[in-house]
Parts: sequence; C-alpha cells; structure tokens
Amino acid sequence: MKWKLTRRFLGSVVTIVVIVGIVNTILLLSLLFYRAMHDFGTEGVSAENFSRTFSQYVELKDNKPMVNEKGLKKLQDNNAWIQFLNNKGEQVAAFYTPKKLPTVYSPVEIVQMYKYKEIDAETTVFVGETHNFSYFVGVKEQKIGRYVITYNYAKVFKNFNILLLLFLIVDIIIALVIGFLFGKRLTRPLNILIEGIQQLRERSFKKMSIPKGVYEDVFRNMNELSVKLDQYEKERDLLDQMREEWISNVSHDMKTPLASIHGYTELMKDNATDLTPQELYEFSSIINRQSTYMKDLLDDLNLTMRLRNQRLPLQFEDVEIVGFIREMTIELLNDSQLGDRQVEFEANVEMAKHKVDKKLLKRAIFNFIYNALVHNEENVIVKIQIDDIRLESELHTKITISDNGRGIPSEDLEQVFERYYRGTNTASTHGTGLGMAIARDIILAHNGKLDLTSVENKGTTITILL
Repeated sequence: MKWKLTRRFLGSVVTIVVIVGIVNTILLLSLLFYRAMHDFGTEGVSAENFSRTFSQYVELKDNKPMVNEKGLKKLQDNNAWIQFLNNKGEQVAAFYTPKKLPTVYSPVEIVQMYKYKEIDAETTVFVGETHNFSYFVGVKEQKIGRYVITYNYAKVFKNFNILLLLFLIVDIIIALVIGFLFGKRLTRPLNILIEGIQQLRERSFKKMSIPKGVYEDVFRNMNELSVKLDQYEKERDLLDQMREEWISNVSHDMKTPLASIHGYTELMKDNATDLTPQELYEFSSIINRQSTYMKDLLDDLNLTMRLRNQRLPLQFEDVEIVGFIREMTIELLNDSQLGDRQVEFEANVEMAKHKVDKKLLKRAIFNFIYNALVHNEENVIVKIQIDDIRLESELHTKITISDNGRGIPSEDLEQVFERYYRGTNTASTHGTGLGMAIARDIILAHNGKLDLTSVENKGTTITILL
C-alpha cells in the first residue's frame, strides 16, 4: 500500500511535467517560427529595415545618386554611412564613409563585405539597391550584429529530435527525483494513517503523534475517533457484563418459583391422600402465587424489550394531566395496603393537556410512587407536584415525585434504571426488578425527559418533563 501511493503520486507528477515540457516546446517553436516569418523590429529600431528602405531618401542628379537632407539626417541619427557602387563595383558616391573604406570591390569582396567582413569591431554593413546602383550602409553600433548560418534540413531535424528526446529524458529524471522525495514526504503521514486504521480494526486504540502541516486535522480527528472507539468498546464490555449478570439474575429468579412449584406439586402428588384440606389450600396458594410472579416477570421482560426496540404501539389520546394524576393519587390512598401512608398532591397548574398512552403513563408514575413507598420506612412522606416550566421557548409540564426517605447511594445512581437492578439499601424484594427500567422507557417513548437526584438519608426526587 505504501509503494502504491508513492507510485501513483509519482505518476501524476511525471505526467504534469511531461505535458508542461511538450507545451513549452511547442510554444518555443511557434515563437521561433513566427520570429522567422515576421520581423519584430520597426523601421525606427531595425538596422536591417533602415538599410533596405533607405532608397526612399536617394535621388539622381546628373545620373549620380544623391541623398536628400532627410536621408542625411537619418544617417547622422543612426550613426551610419552610405557608399554607392555601380555595376562594376566602383564607388560613384559616398556620405560619412570612413577614410580607409575601399572604393572598388570585386563581386567576391561585395559578398564578403555583406556576409562576414566588418569595417571595425563596432560597424555592421548592410546591402541595398536603388536606381540601378548598389549601396553599402554601415551602422556603427556595438549592439547590432549579424550571424550567417549554414544548415542541412535533415541534420537539423535529426539533431532537433535528439535534443528534444534528451530534454524529455532529463526532465523525466528530474521529475522522478523531485517527485520521489516530495512524494515520500507527502505519503509518509498517509502510511502512518493506514497503520493507525489497521490498529483500530484490530481494536488497538492508541493515540498517534500529530504532525504539523496538511494532515494535522486528519491526525487529530483520528485520535478523537480512537478515544471514542475505546470508550465505546469499554461501554460495550460493561453492557455485555451487565447483560450476563442480568440473564443470570433472571435465570435465578425464574428457578426459585419453579423450584417452589415443582416441590409443592411433588409433595401433593406423593402425599395426596394424607394431606388435609387446609394443607392442600396452602400448597395450591403458594403454587398460584409463584406462577403469577413468573407470569408478571415474563410480561415485564416482554414489555421492556418491546419498549427498548420501539416495537410497542402506543395508544395516544388527549389527557388532562392534572386531573389524571389527582385521580391516581386518590386511587393510591384508597388502597387498603397503602391507605395509611403519607402521600401529598400539589398542582400549581390549572390544566395541562398532553397526548399520552394513559395505561402506560399510569404504570410509569405508579412505579415511581410505589418505589418511594415500598423501599422506605412507613413514615416516609411522598410528595407529587405539577408545575409549568419553559425550556427553549417551549412550555413543558413538570411532574415531580419526591420523598424524604433513606435515599440512594451515589454508586447505585447510575444503575437505578437498569433492568433487574435492586439497590444495596433495598430491604424489600417485592416486584420483578424491571419496574424502574420500564418506567424510564415509557417516559422516553412519550418523548419526555426523566431526571433522578438522590442524597442518602435525605431523600430522592424524580422529575418528569412532558
């Protein structure tokens, strides 16, 4: 994987360099061709054009060429001289020529004068023709020069191909070296990231050092992901452990009534003729009570699983919460077993309507109240209070169930709503151990919020927001 990323990056760099080289070569050739076909200079700055077009300043006088005043001015401005020759190579007129300049030229000397020979190191000679006379124009300027090149098209084309191939090879080598060094530096963090991902796959959650540069945010996010995955892994292990403990507790709780039922049925079967009617009634009552407990436990298990998996359809209807909970309180006080308990009801709201499932919401609130009554001393005071509260510009109904009982230890607070959990300070074993979990899931199924606070020896408060 490491070399694959490096090769891919090198291929991209080399492709870009080759394309740029080809485009630059085409542009260079185009410019050279255009330069050859069109002279970039103008009459005012090109000595060649000045010499070729100087005939416009030449006039004939007595069959001899003469330069007008404007031409003489041009010669002075360009620091130039002019020499006119007839068809025999003899001088017929001259203006501003140097003293040592020849006055007679053979054809070969004329060619040599134009192609190669300069009067001095600073003068370049150009040739022109006017009125059947030839003329030399010498321009004294160090910046002007002439080079005569003799070439063979085939050899030039061959040499050009070799030169182009050489340039391409050199550019590719340079691109490979630079691309390798740059690519290795660029892909090193990617290799570390790939190794980090492999470690995550192997459930090894280690933090990586964060380098400066392009990948800084990527490494930081990877470390945050590693921390979260490590946290989720620990939470999952804890949930697995709690699930195993829960299954073990449920199995144990199921075995106890089953053992009782099995024992009493065996006793009744083996001693059917010897048992009195009173004993038969007691044994059958125990069997009935244990079977009812098992049924309640299975029903609670089924309910909590359906609530957790959102598979329980809720029958919503408009309910006036204040009157609904007031009736529940009256029903509770009319219970023969709990009628002498101290339960207070206070409503600071005249009316609060919500769409709820009456049956499930009633069960949830009763679970909270029964827990406060059953798991505390008989003189405990349970207070039910209803208020309005505004959160994020929305009006909520707040239901508070509080008591002044023994409270819940801090180590038990996080597990109160776990299925089949009973606190360490719970003296009663009444119920299936699923009541608080079911109550919490019912409130959440109504899109409500639930909060529990408790202080040992001072009491517990449960707050419901609808």
